[in-house]
Amino acid sequence: MKKKIFGAILIAAALAAGALCGCSDGKTSSSEESTTAPAQTPAATEGEEPTTQTERPTYEITENINKDMETMKAADIVSQMKLGISIGNSLDSTNSGIIRIDQPWKWETAWGNPKISKELVDALVDAGFNTIRIPVSWTDHLAPEPDYLIVESWMDRVQQVVDYAYDRGVYVILNLHHEDWNYPYYDNQEKACEIMEAVWIQIAERFKDYDEHLIFEGQNEPRKVGTSLEWNGGDKEGWDVVNATNKAFIKTVRNSGGSNPYRILVIPDYAANSTTALDHLEVPEDDDRIVVSVHAYTPYNFALNANGSAEWNNDTQDIDALMSKLKTLFTDKGIPVIIGEFGAVNKDNAEERAQWLKYYMSAAKEIGVPCFWWDNGSFKSNGENLGFIDRLTNEIICPELLEAMKEVYPE
Repeated sequence: MKKKIFGAILIAAALAAGALCGCSDGKTSSSEESTTAPAQTPAATEGEEPTTQTERPTYEITENINKDMETMKAADIVSQMKLGISIGNSLDSTNSGIIRIDQPWKWETAWGNPKISKELVDALVDAGFNTIRIPVSWTDHLAPEPDYLIVESWMDRVQQVVDYAYDRGVYVILNLHHEDWNYPYYDNQEKACEIMEAVWIQIAERFKDYDEHLIFEGQNEPRKVGTSLEWNGGDKEGWDVVNATNKAFIKTVRNSGGSNPYRILVIPDYAANSTTALDHLEVPEDDDRIVVSVHAYTPYNFALNANGSAEWNNDTQDIDALMSKLKTLFTDKGIPVIIGEFGAVNKDNAEERAQWLKYYMSAAKEIGVPCFWWDNGSFKSNGENLGFIDRLTNEIICPELLEAMKEVYPE
């Protein structure tokens, strides 16, 4: 049974920020919008009341746990995932300039997509997607320190969208997406861990009684934005801080209430990088409910470079190298992996994209890795047209791609 309650009781002292983080050391993917907007709480318009929480929820682990989840491992859940899709450039939109806190959809539509509707989610589920990733940015919806309270109308809207999919019985991945506070520098590590804890303690409380179909993803592509290290795999500082913030996320959720001690959790490496940074990702050895996520639009010139080749030419080298690396580092060791974002830009090359997609997903399936198409809702821009479904008509615009996916995962 899902509960929609924020009230709770005291958490153990171990959840204090310092003990939790151990952090005393002093692109946005080009398929997404970028932002460096400061975290802020929108001001209410005249006559409106702010809807942030009046106090930060704290709690203890209770007996109200879905007992079926106690024996579930991450590998069990990931093995059930087949067709995956991210509903991008919607709840993850940021920096809209909107100040009305009673209209959370003003942020949701800031990057040109309509509100996510139940009909849209139903259409995706009916098309065969059994895992839906819901990227969410929280930066614009946080009150100031020390509690970083989430605006309640935003949390309510996020929960409504989660429920669209959750109520259909599919797997749902909820994350932190475009955040401006988790940049991986040593001098930001303690603050990033503090905010990571504050945000996830609230999300975990809101969704604590959801079963294994709801999965938490700690963060998305944490990296040194705007630097030469942003997309090239990072450095030791970046790897260390990402590992620290991942640990803060895991410990926060594990020490929260309801079903969260048994919930499947997803962590990325630096920038969700699919090459160098993966070698430096730390995965807890004592927690078999952890999934690794990478993002891979590969080969780049065909898949993501809008000015690149429209012909794939059976260029399998990069895909094969990716799968080999994931297998060696993780799946051979029993650590499940998802490719949390992938896709190929539409260059009026439906047949080429379908052939590429079938090979890519087949190679991933062979090592037990499900893939999530990044649907940014874009079909006619001058850049990365990765749209999959028309969000106004709920029609699949790329039936060739859906057919290729279903050849890999027949119903």
